[in-house]
Amino acid sequence: MCRSIKTLRPPVLPGEATPEDIHAAALQYVRKVSGFRAPAAHNREAFDRAVAAVAEATAELLGELEVRGRSVRSAG
Repeated sequence: MCRSIKTLRPPVLPGEATPEDIHAAALQYVRKVSGFRAPAAHNREAFDRAVAAVAEATAELLGELEVRGRSVRSAG
């Protein structure tokens, strides 16, 4: 669906996804779903909340994934 969103788990991404990687993926997803590259002022708050929620869900997912018996993200 969103071709510019990169896979954020090893071994596709060497090393751990950074908060910036996660935010960028969330932003691309919300842009695609909403159809807005940059929302109008009256939609900005809803847009930003959606990006934050998607980023949080993404970080949670990456924190819980196991690939070949090992955690994707180090506990911390």
